[in-house]
Amino acid sequence: MVDREISAVEKQVIEAAEAMPEEKFNFTPESLNIPGDDYKGVRTFAVQVKHIAASNYFIWSAVTGDKLPESLKDGNGPADLKSKADIIKFLKDSFAVGHKAAASLTTENMLQPTANGKSLRLDRTEFGVAHAFDHYGQMAEYLRMNGIVPPASRGN
Repeated sequence: MVDREISAVEKQVIEAAEAMPEEKFNFTPESLNIPGDDYKGVRTFAVQVKHIAASNYFIWSAVTGDKLPESLKDGNGPADLKSKADIIKFLKDSFAVGHKAAASLTTENMLQPTANGKSLRLDRTEFGVAHAFDHYGQMAEYLRMNGIVPPASRGN
């Protein structure tokens, strides 16, 4: 069940990331100068994607015990990742950790604390899904602000 939820958010987030043209990856609504807006300093589309991936690593590695990538210093992801292809690879790799976390859950261990002792294994695994969906919503808005219907919202 948990792995299906990870797969569902993974599909939506990756398809949204792939839908944004590379030349728009650094888009932020701040550039639209909407009267009365408060977009100053918000994440670019690329950083939204890197943030989901970085958070996936931070959240799910607490369940799996995997070491974080060396280049991962904060929640905005590695600063040296600039190209759409590299960012999407980082994103896909982060979801692999989520699938590993889900696969590690058993009825015996799912309510046990994570390695850092701050949360329960099932809670962290599920929180990764909720967090990714939250930022997916922001990605969908960024796509729409650029005239792109998110893939999950397109008719068949």
